[in-house]
Amino acid sequence: MTQDLAFTSAVDQRNAIAKKEVSPVELTKLYLDRIEQLDPHLNSFITVTKTEALETAQKAEDSIMKGEPLGPLHGLPTAIKDSENTRGVPSTQGSLVFKDFVPTEDSVIVERIKKAGAIILGKTNMPENGDLGTTENRLGDHCRNPWNTDRTAGGSSGGSASAVAAGLCSLASGGDGGGSIRIPASFCGTYGIKPTLGRIPLYNGSKSPITANHFTQLGPISRTVADSALMLQVLAGYDSRSPATIRQEPDDYLAATQKNIKGLKLAWSSDYGYAAVDPEVVSVCHSALSVFNDIVGAVAESDLELTDPFEPFWTLYTTVSYARSGRMLEDHANDLTWYGREVLENGAKVTGAEYAKALGKVDVIKSLFANQLEQYDLLLSPTMALPAFDVGQHPKEINGQAVHPFWGFLPFTFPINMIGYPAASIPCGFSSEGLPIGLHIVGKPGREDTVLAASAAFERARPWIQERPPIS
Repeated sequence: MTQDLAFTSAVDQRNAIAKKEVSPVELTKLYLDRIEQLDPHLNSFITVTKTEALETAQKAEDSIMKGEPLGPLHGLPTAIKDSENTRGVPSTQGSLVFKDFVPTEDSVIVERIKKAGAIILGKTNMPENGDLGTTENRLGDHCRNPWNTDRTAGGSSGGSASAVAAGLCSLASGGDGGGSIRIPASFCGTYGIKPTLGRIPLYNGSKSPITANHFTQLGPISRTVADSALMLQVLAGYDSRSPATIRQEPDDYLAATQKNIKGLKLAWSSDYGYAAVDPEVVSVCHSALSVFNDIVGAVAESDLELTDPFEPFWTLYTTVSYARSGRMLEDHANDLTWYGREVLENGAKVTGAEYAKALGKVDVIKSLFANQLEQYDLLLSPTMALPAFDVGQHPKEINGQAVHPFWGFLPFTFPINMIGYPAASIPCGFSSEGLPIGLHIVGKPGREDTVLAASAAFERARPWIQERPPIS
């Protein structure tokens, strides 16, 4: 029964807590015990805040007994990606440089999660500065996939996805600058949504440097679509400390999960016109289209043809990284990971003209996707080019084609960061080795509701919450 409770959806847990059927203290102790038992095999957490979590859980329980108003996440044990500042708790960014950094202020999303009544269990593992599509750093062992611990959990929100998949928390936060929510969601068999750029404030504390943000958006990772909708509702909305945040009030995301999607126009691309993709991944994802065929009618074949967009992405991503964290290269070079150094070194040498040219190429990519989504409501594809691979072994070739080891295995995710559109990864099947495979759903800007509605419709047809990995 306790294992069943650990894998119960956050929405159902919340309702049970409100009805006094489940105690926040009981639920928190359950997850802390599971972290102690299972996380040595996964390394999904960098820091576990046991004492603070139990204290918060007791306060949450007291509030219920007193009949006080309850927040939307009241009593739900939640994990926070270590990119987010947490007052009084180490916030490492996955880097030796910040291993002893303890912020005095919460990031805005931590503020909101706490205000909503959640119980923070700890900080989840990530690569240094979020600069890699797998979760490895110099703070400890690689974060591992609960479906096969020899395989990567993905990144950069790998710890969050691994923890959710293994039943170590109710919900987890993630961040996505090139696929960092959707990559681990696909690899670990969870749901993850990257909202429209600007939907969630990015303020990370009083010492946050102000740099351009072309690509990154925060978001939830969860076991079900409704759970992500619940958390997204808490995270979304304007904050003056993050001026680029969308001022428009967010939609009712939980209500969106109940919408009828009949009448939507959907298109499918197996490769965006340029990507090398494992044939098994294409086959599993293509078979999942039958669900949408049954609901909305035939899914059209997309004619999207991208020229490899990696170069402008790399130029912009590394330049912004250098503007934000260049001091690490200058003051802490010996503490950096190989990939962290490569990102900063590339960003340091980009010229203004090269940066401007990259922005121009992004505009071309935006135009191509805009044309697609003028014709269709959603664009479907595989989330990843292959299932989870061995830890520390970044693929240099996929389906006989040479690929960049940094980004070649995620050809569908980083282009969506370049255009700022909402996108989600939903579990849609398994590889022949029993590894999860994700289906990628891209929506029009500002239409998280449509992405959630389609995701929920797929989930009702092919529920996955009952699927549990060997490490669970």
